[in-house]
Amino acid sequence: MTGRVEGKVAFITGAARGQGRSHAVRLAQEGADIIAVDVCKQLDNVPFPMSTPEDLATTADLVKAEGRRVFTAEVDVRDYAALKTAVDSGVEQLGRLDVIVANAGIGNEGGQLLDLEENLWDDMIDVNLGGVWKTVKAGAPHLIAGGRGGSIVLTSSVGGLKAYPNVGHYVAAKHGVVGLMRTFAVELGQHSIRVNSVHPTHVNTPMVMNEGTYKLFRPDLENPGPADLEPICRMFHTLPIPWVEPVDISNAVLYLASDESRFVTGVPLPIDAGSMLK
Repeated sequence: MTGRVEGKVAFITGAARGQGRSHAVRLAQEGADIIAVDVCKQLDNVPFPMSTPEDLATTADLVKAEGRRVFTAEVDVRDYAALKTAVDSGVEQLGRLDVIVANAGIGNEGGQLLDLEENLWDDMIDVNLGGVWKTVKAGAPHLIAGGRGGSIVLTSSVGGLKAYPNVGHYVAAKHGVVGLMRTFAVELGQHSIRVNSVHPTHVNTPMVMNEGTYKLFRPDLENPGPADLEPICRMFHTLPIPWVEPVDISNAVLYLASDESRFVTGVPLPIDAGSMLK
């Protein structure tokens, strides 16, 4: 099957690398043009290297290699005015908007909620929850104006469906995404706009595969690496794997963006190797 989103335009945040890049490329492979945005700089309190302008340019090159058009912008999802300017400019250049993928998110230092520093809480909520709301707020008017309906996919997490200790700010933000998803689904349904969320387990991206994560899960080792993390991550899952690949999430996003899911809305979809069964 090819051309599952042929002729559509998708607005994707956090598109410079990781899941966002994978979503952009996968949708482009199936016929979509892409509005790709990312912050492309290091944010305070994020303990791993973040995306760069070069990363976003690589995403654009990969989309073009699939024969599709792409518009890029360096935008912080906490900045609604900049998001609106980016999506407005992208729609002006590409002609329409059909799909929104609010994917941008961060991880930062953890700790028990009673001991968590306020700035860590504020950054997490502002990016992982507020940024999702602002992304939809900036893009959805174009879906409504187009009169063709559309699909909005919000990136949450398994942590948006159950609790984990020491990352309560992340869990709170990702649970909040579910609330946004369900409310947007109710409010936008009259326009034939569907809204769903995806809930990945561990994904093989820089947000998970970094020195901070290795040390968090294996504090017993002096210099832990991916091989040391693997058996710990397997314990989270029912299927015998430690993590999923970005394309596994992208295939779910593609389904939700396509007309194959034309009557699917308000659904939190886990891609979790059975983590929710534990």
